[in-house]
Amino acid sequence: MFDEIMEKFEGSPSQQAVIRLLLERGFSVNDEGRVVSGGIEIPNTGIAREIDVDRRVVDSTTDTILEDPELRRIFQNISQVPSLMDLAPVLDLTVLSIAVADPESKGIVAGVTGTLADNDVSIRQTISEDPEFTDEPRLYLITDQELSGEAITALRNLEFVRKIEIQ
Repeated sequence: MFDEIMEKFEGSPSQQAVIRLLLERGFSVNDEGRVVSGGIEIPNTGIAREIDVDRRVVDSTTDTILEDPELRRIFQNISQVPSLMDLAPVLDLTVLSIAVADPESKGIVAGVTGTLADNDVSIRQTISEDPEFTDEPRLYLITDQELSGEAITALRNLEFVRKIEIQ
């Protein structure tokens, strides 16, 4: 789906940058063509400054979104999910990042969460990056405890795990 969205803007790398930002941040576009997060309007100048484009690029991108029924349906229904990852150090949480060999394989989340459950690790939050939106998607798990050596070894032994990082 990501590639199909980006193809609609293939003639404009600047508009593609706007689309990427909207998707990454979970920003939607309202009926007036304004970028919003929930009911809060995000100024186009702020978006433009963030990705180093002219404000008019943001305007033309949102106009295109509203003119295309498929894009309109997608971008009017995006929502943001709060993440504990940035708060982890403040709240004394552990962030486990897992990179896998084939992110489109079945059973990745089940295998990891099952392995953690088998090792008595409670999960506070799980975030899975979409392989269509990210070049190297990762699975993030936030726990309120440190992982034992046995739990880390069990995760490393999962056939699909390529790399583990703990923060």
